[in-house]
Amino acid sequence: MAKLKILDSPTISLINSRTEEQTQDWRRAHLGASGIGDPCDRALWYGFRWFTAPDFPGRILRLFRRGQNEEATIVADLRMAGVTVSEGPTEGEQWRFSALGGHYGGSMDAAIFGLLEAPLTWHVGEFKTHNRKSFDLLLKEGVQKSKEKHYAQQQAYMHRFKLTRAVYIAVCKDTDRYFLERIPYDRFFADELEAKAERIVFAEEPPKKLSERPDYYICKWCTHYDVCHQEEETKERNCRTCKFSRAVLPELLLEKGGWICTRYAAPLSLDEQKNLAEDCPSYDARS
Repeated sequence: MAKLKILDSPTISLINSRTEEQTQDWRRAHLGASGIGDPCDRALWYGFRWFTAPDFPGRILRLFRRGQNEEATIVADLRMAGVTVSEGPTEGEQWRFSALGGHYGGSMDAAIFGLLEAPLTWHVGEFKTHNRKSFDLLLKEGVQKSKEKHYAQQQAYMHRFKLTRAVYIAVCKDTDRYFLERIPYDRFFADELEAKAERIVFAEEPPKKLSERPDYYICKWCTHYDVCHQEEETKERNCRTCKFSRAVLPELLLEKGGWICTRYAAPLSLDEQKNLAEDCPSYDARS
């Protein structure tokens, strides 16, 4: 019997391409708490300054979307168990914090109260999805060791929202099994994260590389590998990749999350940061 040959589907290809077209602008105005636990300061600095556009195919973007959609199911299951889940101060709004003049911030998934493990304690709530391999590692090692960035993210939120506990709830996409871990607030670690954010936001030169070895396993998979280890000039021509731009505190500009062009001594709006350098005769790419 002839083996069935599965051909590429033009419909699926169109779904993937349309998904890529509809993806929101990747250039986030602020340095996010979701990434502050990255072990490489230099990668965070490049990201904050829009050096490298992510290049995710439609299938991966849909995978991210599936993880986001799973949050509603987790919230519904918690409420079914009698747990109070507050997703924001008002309907349709998330719990957000903003610091360093708007240059650093984040949004937590929920504030949670009434867990059977600690019924009288409010928690920072963080919801994640994992594949089987990642989930098994989470079961074996816990959040702090197996998911360092997620651990740091929750510490940042506890610090900013003045809560002493967080709860990490994960679901395995292969088995629908749940994982729940309560995480205590670590003031010393959270202070280090705050200092790290300030250091990255206001650094005028790229921080030291995590490793000088191009084949280092973390570096090999980094979005900014070509700019960092291959020393290629960024393809992103915008004000933030120009050496004349500076992030400043709002009291200097009376504008939240402000940037200035030191070449022309002029404030830069968010739209200008994205578009002005395209035709700027003084543009000079940072190295």
